[in-house]
Parts: sequence; structure tokens; C-alpha cells
Amino acid sequence: MLNKQAASRSLAKYLKSKRKEYNLTQEQLAEKSGVDYKHIQNLESLVRVNDPRLSTIVKVAHALAVTPEELLRCLK
Repeated sequence: MLNKQAASRSLAKYLKSKRKEYNLTQEQLAEKSGVDYKHIQNLESLVRVNDPRLSTIVKVAHALAVTPEELLRCLK
């Protein structure tokens, strides 16, 4: 089982990779998902360990055309 910091790192890496796969900027992902740009930036940058809400995971997953389950698989 991953600790909180390792889980945040895995999520950050996956989000950035998926976002770039779709040629989206952080601003575009924020607009598309309805999640604040600064929150997207924090999730990807690991400025601090993040603990996103489930609603954020769902919004970002849909914006990236993946299921929330697929997004969370990166935590394994």
C-alpha cells in the first residue's frame, strides 16, 4: 500500500502524462473539468502533498476521457 506522499506522486505523474497525451495545458484541463487552475497545478506539481476530493477526481477523469477507476489505478 502506498503512503500519502507516494500516492500523490503517482497521481501527479499520471495526470501530467494524460494531460499531455491530449495536448492540454493545465489551464485548458481546469476549464474542461471545472476544477480551479491552481488546484490542477498543485495536483501536478507536488508543491505539497495533496488529498483531492472524490468529486475532483471524477471531474478530472471525465475531462481526460478516462473513468475515475482508471485514474485511481495509478495508485497501485
